[in-house]
Amino acid sequence: MAGPSKILIFDDNQSRALALSTSLLFIDEVNQIVNEKNYQALCTPVDCVTAFILGASTHLDHEAVIRDNPEIPFLLLGETLQPLLSMANVIGLISEPFNYAITTQLIHDCQEYRRLIPKSGSSTLGAKHFDGLIGETSVIKNIRFLIEQVAITNANVLILGESGTGKEVVARNVHLLSKRSKGPFVPVNCGAIPAELLESELFGHEKGAFTGAISARKGRFELAQGGTLFLDEIGDMPLQMQVKLLRVLQERTYERVGGTKAISADVRVIAATHRNLDEMIESGQFREDLYYRLNVFPIENPALSERKDDIPLLLKELMKRNCEQGGNTAKFTEQALENLKEHAWPGNVRELANLVERMVIMFPEKVIDAQDLPKKYQHLEVDTFIPEYPEEILERQALNEIFGSGFSGNAEDEDDLEFSQTEAVMGLLPDEGIELKEYLAELEVSLITQALERHDFVVARAAEILGVRRTTLVEKMKKYNLNKD
Repeated sequence: MAGPSKILIFDDNQSRALALSTSLLFIDEVNQIVNEKNYQALCTPVDCVTAFILGASTHLDHEAVIRDNPEIPFLLLGETLQPLLSMANVIGLISEPFNYAITTQLIHDCQEYRRLIPKSGSSTLGAKHFDGLIGETSVIKNIRFLIEQVAITNANVLILGESGTGKEVVARNVHLLSKRSKGPFVPVNCGAIPAELLESELFGHEKGAFTGAISARKGRFELAQGGTLFLDEIGDMPLQMQVKLLRVLQERTYERVGGTKAISADVRVIAATHRNLDEMIESGQFREDLYYRLNVFPIENPALSERKDDIPLLLKELMKRNCEQGGNTAKFTEQALENLKEHAWPGNVRELANLVERMVIMFPEKVIDAQDLPKKYQHLEVDTFIPEYPEEILERQALNEIFGSGFSGNAEDEDDLEFSQTEAVMGLLPDEGIELKEYLAELEVSLITQALERHDFVVARAAEILGVRRTTLVEKMKKYNLNKD
């Protein structure tokens, strides 16, 4: 098993190495002086090396040692090694006399180098042990780091953030990574339970404690025994209940409503709110002592507007969940994604989830473009695709629009078309025959021109008299180059 993380010191100048080791021990930094024979063994595993302080050596190739250990942060000892500062994993230089402020800052920077180093084989959706915490932006990575740091402790956590940001997801991940992960995770929305019922809901009640209490009932604290109790919207909790909650957090015991037996509260409390508790304390709506009890380790959950680059990953995950629940899926074009990134997202991830559900209903198994999005999500001007069709399709459309059902392809309709009507419109077929395509085009141009001239080139009126849509007539005018001039 690997031991605790330590600082390695390599220096041919033994008196200087010993002086540095003593200085580091004085500030509680575990360290070890190494030599050419054992330093390589002590560099493995790299997680056990906080920093490698590299000093003078007559036999060691400094540059090779630094280059061969890219995951280890190095500190140089002595001005003669200054040229090596250009190497990426060389964090800084320590000079005599040893300065406390400079040394501690350099050690901190080495710790940051180790913490932020890219992990090989990491998933694009974040670490596998995180449940539902999707994203790769710096803000969401910081949330994961905070969760990892506090999960292994029993400290109370206060999660802050706007509605719809996924505060319960953060709370659930704190629970899953904690020593209580095998115990229950019990969520309670303090704003959804009437004030007069909240005490019974949290602490339970005995039989006959109040009208309607026909039997004893366990509260949420009792149900969460050995696990985690998540108090969502703690800012909506009445002042009277805040006092009782504070007592439980202090004494770690409580009683059921109507009972006298003290029950031990082996529960970790995680609270969350979208309200500004500092303002509520000033206005007397929230107890300051309870705030400090809950706010041992605050986590600020970012709004979606602060992590818009995570939208593609979130969409992929939401589509996946929709499929798992028996729904359809869809895809978004780059233009659609760019428009979504421009949106303010006042409803945060919850609003995005609602949009996905709506789009999948409207465009199942299809590709969604910018113009397919609801109007309020269309923020960028994009070129609308206007298809061009083969001449055969356009000719058939022209026949249908000019002659109605007579050229629809329906045999019964064709039989119903009187020959005299056809003769009046088209005339008789000459013995030598005609070029039907050219003839129909000329006829179409003639009829369109007459309609336009009759209504002084007001397209809407001309389209009405021809019995076609305005957009259709505009396209035909472009096709035949028909204009007022």
